[in-house]
Amino acid sequence: MRKVSREMDAAFALEVLDKAPYVTVSMTRPDGTPYGLPLSLARTDEKTFYFHCALEGDKLDCITHQPTVFLSAVTKCAPTVGPKDGSFTLQFKSATAVGKAELVNDREEKIAALRAICERFLPHHMAAFDDAIARSLDHTAVVRITLTEPPVGKRKQYDKQGEEMTGQSSESHHACMNGRVAKDGDAVKYGRME
Repeated sequence: MRKVSREMDAAFALEVLDKAPYVTVSMTRPDGTPYGLPLSLARTDEKTFYFHCALEGDKLDCITHQPTVFLSAVTKCAPTVGPKDGSFTLQFKSATAVGKAELVNDREEKIAALRAICERFLPHHMAAFDDAIARSLDHTAVVRITLTEPPVGKRKQYDKQGEEMTGQSSESHHACMNGRVAKDGDAVKYGRME
């Protein structure tokens, strides 16, 4: 990373991946060409993400050929004018990660993964989950992505005084995330940094 002052820790990166409406997953096609697309991922622990797809297609061809994938996500992305120098710039929070993608064959893991995805994206419709599983489980593929190294976060944001904020440690980030501390103009709402 060119600007080390913008680097954030793995906890920050995981939060970005969790809050992003989609995560771009980059893969390699069997012919060696790149393939990437935005997917709706759900995370179940510090290293495990899931997505669902059809039982055949480019995604499954790619991971069968080369299971290594690259994840990237951006949140809080806003064009702005630098408060100190008037430069045109972009404020953002971003995360990247490398992982191994595998097709899930265990029925219970598939159901648990689909439940995690539904709880993330449609939490108010979970009463319909069991019926949906009964209708579609056998026609749905689930892919597990296991991170093979810690994710990396990055941000460019300005504080209230117009100074670019620098990276912070896991401890201070967790304090902010739990609503104990509000730093550098970040608002705390409902116990979480917004």
